[in-house]
Amino acid sequence: MYYCSYETVCNPINIAQNDNLVSVNTAVSIDLTGQVCAESIGTRQYSASGGQFDFVRGVKNSKNGRGFIAVTSVAHTKKGDVSKIVPTLAPGSAITSLRNDLQYVVTEYGVADLRWADIPTRAQRLINIAHPDFRDELVYEAKKLGILY
Repeated sequence: MYYCSYETVCNPINIAQNDNLVSVNTAVSIDLTGQVCAESIGTRQYSASGGQFDFVRGVKNSKNGRGFIAVTSVAHTKKGDVSKIVPTLAPGSAITSLRNDLQYVVTEYGVADLRWADIPTRAQRLINIAHPDFRDELVYEAKKLGILY
């Protein structure tokens, strides 16, 4: 077994040197532009980012690399189910992965390919993989925000 430091393993330059790399991470929530929050619920720290940012960035630069954010479409809370795909991240949410680095988002309802997509296209693709119970609300909010027309 060979051990390396975090600085070596989670260095995006080193990660990118692995051809055909597949990276799978998760999220607490994803907004309609593709920003990923994997660390907090609003301002409340929920977890740490680990190497998510590094692997999302590294796999994007890997030859034939594919990066996935895999989430269930809903979170089950004491107040009921809430969509993990949201119009905007809650105020104070930590942005773990930048929308411009994201490639694919996966839920049990499909895969959203966000590569090279403009914001309205990203929003529609994310709405398409959201839980069906939340899709109409997401479309309504996206229109209200001027993301969809």
